[in-house]
Amino acid sequence: MSQVTIHRADQRGAADYGWLKAKYSFSFSEYYDPRKVHFGVLRVLNNDIIAGGMGFGTHPHENMEIITIPLLGALAHKDNLGNGTVIHAGDIQVMSAGTGIRHSEYNANEAEPCELLQIWIFPNKKNVVPRYDQLTYREHYKNNVFNEILSPDKKENTVWIHQDAWFNLATFDNSFESTYHLNKKSNGCYFFVINGSFEINKEIIHQRDAIGFAETSEINVRAISNDAQILIIEIPLTT
Repeated sequence: MSQVTIHRADQRGAADYGWLKAKYSFSFSEYYDPRKVHFGVLRVLNNDIIAGGMGFGTHPHENMEIITIPLLGALAHKDNLGNGTVIHAGDIQVMSAGTGIRHSEYNANEAEPCELLQIWIFPNKKNVVPRYDQLTYREHYKNNVFNEILSPDKKENTVWIHQDAWFNLATFDNSFESTYHLNKKSNGCYFFVINGSFEINKEIIHQRDAIGFAETSEINVRAISNDAQILIIEIPLTT
């Protein structure tokens, strides 16, 4: 029988720095909840809103796989590897921090907010050579299917990380139903609702709620609102 973990949107940690409004699904910065430290190798899932022209100055990371998915607006990125780029809603960015990477990220628009998801995954290899990549998935995105945007493998139309992880985005019409089959039976799966509402294995979850599953090989997903969008994070359960 599968094990189920539910994280409601209004039970997330929160921070308001004026220029940054953040919601934390897991313990982060000054927010700490011993019940919400990680879900398997999923360590961080932050929902950030960054004011126009503002952002994070140059700072370091190491031995973490960092994934950024803009939901609204655009984010300007620079790093010590020589990358300088802008990612928009419909893009996904990855950094394998490895032995160490320094980067900055700012809202690329002066007048409009930027909203994003930033996700940290523990890697399965330490001290790798740092790397950066990004992908425009919106060019291949289809409704009423699971759109794979991240995997452990270097393949077309996905980014990859140093972990046996798969990310899918799905936008379903109201009442559309499908079953997600895990790529590895030993993995767990964490579903984060971006928009709308879903019934997932008979549990009702709404916008910015999340539900995690362990010890199961397939999960039934049904939209119960129009244009319901969900992020599916399949990851190993042991760090």
